[in-house]
Amino acid sequence: MANHQTFIDIRRDLHLIPEAGYQEFKTQAYLLDYIRSLGAADLSVKLWKTGIIVRIPGLNPGKTIGYRADIDGLPIPEETGLAFKSTHEGMMHACGHDFHMAIGLGVLTHFVRNRMNDNLVFIFQPAEEGPGGALPLLESGELAEYKLDYIFALHIAPDYKVGQIAIKEGKLFANTSELFIDIMGKSGHAAFPHLSHDTLVAMSHFMLQLQSIISRNVNPIKPAVLTIGKIDGGFKQNVIADRVRLEGTIRTLDAETMTLIKGRIESLLQGLEVSFNCTSAIDYGANYMQVYNHPEVTRAFMDWAKDLPGIQLIECEASMTGEDFGYLLERIPGFMFWLGVDSEHGLHHAKLNPDEGAIPVAIDTLVQYLSWLGR
Repeated sequence: MANHQTFIDIRRDLHLIPEAGYQEFKTQAYLLDYIRSLGAADLSVKLWKTGIIVRIPGLNPGKTIGYRADIDGLPIPEETGLAFKSTHEGMMHACGHDFHMAIGLGVLTHFVRNRMNDNLVFIFQPAEEGPGGALPLLESGELAEYKLDYIFALHIAPDYKVGQIAIKEGKLFANTSELFIDIMGKSGHAAFPHLSHDTLVAMSHFMLQLQSIISRNVNPIKPAVLTIGKIDGGFKQNVIADRVRLEGTIRTLDAETMTLIKGRIESLLQGLEVSFNCTSAIDYGANYMQVYNHPEVTRAFMDWAKDLPGIQLIECEASMTGEDFGYLLERIPGFMFWLGVDSEHGLHHAKLNPDEGAIPVAIDTLVQYLSWLGR
């Protein structure tokens, strides 16, 4: 196994260059340069959009095992103060995808140098944070030729300690949908409100109505979240706004509740148009299905890992987190697990600072597990 410091350094290099979904040009070039530097002529390396698919042929293949690492960053200005903080203004690896890539390269490097019997396919996937890369990748047919029997992934978890792995059978992450709502009215002078249709007033009433959906329309025993994270509207303090935009997210643990919430939002908008003499438009953006860990293969991993030296296996609860890895699990047996990285600040936070000690833990665990699975 190569020195683990190599992959910590790689993580730092990647942390410097976070890029938005389908804009990961520097990231793709970096990954490609490293993979080619391994000098393995028999690797199959395929580019898909700004991602990479790498196949390591097995010595005596009976099955093909896939591993997915996402590669994009987030539009968050970094506030960590790290020596290797982002050099891309307004962008940050605030969800740990730099970790995911470095770990993936570490595992890939081991099996390039120590071939196992089965084929391995590493997927460095773009656009997980949006608009979503997993479903378009599947629909493109690029993965079909590999005939994956299993697929696995991990996600860093700031609230778990290094050495802890959290996982459960069945639903791990929620169904998620983006939410974009535009309310259009009529602008005018602040001194003559009766001649205008004020979208900020309409929006204020609508925001309160939205908060009643979860508390009064959703079954209390069915987890659901509806959050508005951004509001944009208006021109000046003495001008009535003719347009306001709300941006948010919906998260549920079942598809039926997602449909119910969207239906209620649309009904409330119809009422808003009548009440405030305005019009509206709604866009659900990217929709991610639940991450559902296949019980049989997940339980086998849990039984294998429970006595692994240096690892504390935790059977966790489902989370309202969203991940497009769920589309891959819909078609290919496998699972995702949480990797403890012990950060004071959480995912999507400008000060997220995962403990790099989790990188060798993850590489060693995955190398041992894949070797066991492909024995």
